[in-house]
Amino acid sequence: MPIVVNLDVMLAKRKMKSKDLAEIIGITTANLSILKSGKAKAIRFSTLEAICDALDCQPADILEYIEDDNN
Repeated sequence: MPIVVNLDVMLAKRKMKSKDLAEIIGITTANLSILKSGKAKAIRFSTLEAICDALDCQPADILEYIEDDNN
């Protein structure tokens, strides 16, 4: 998948646990895990906004586009 989720990197930089972030932004740890693993098919802008607010970062710090060489 050409979109890479770097949420683990930001969590480590902010010294925050997934459980704490999930609590702060109001989603389950299971849904946060799906997002972190890159298995999510979509993310709501409101969720992305809450993550960026909680981690004091920009969307580009979390989501990265990697060109697919198969095209």
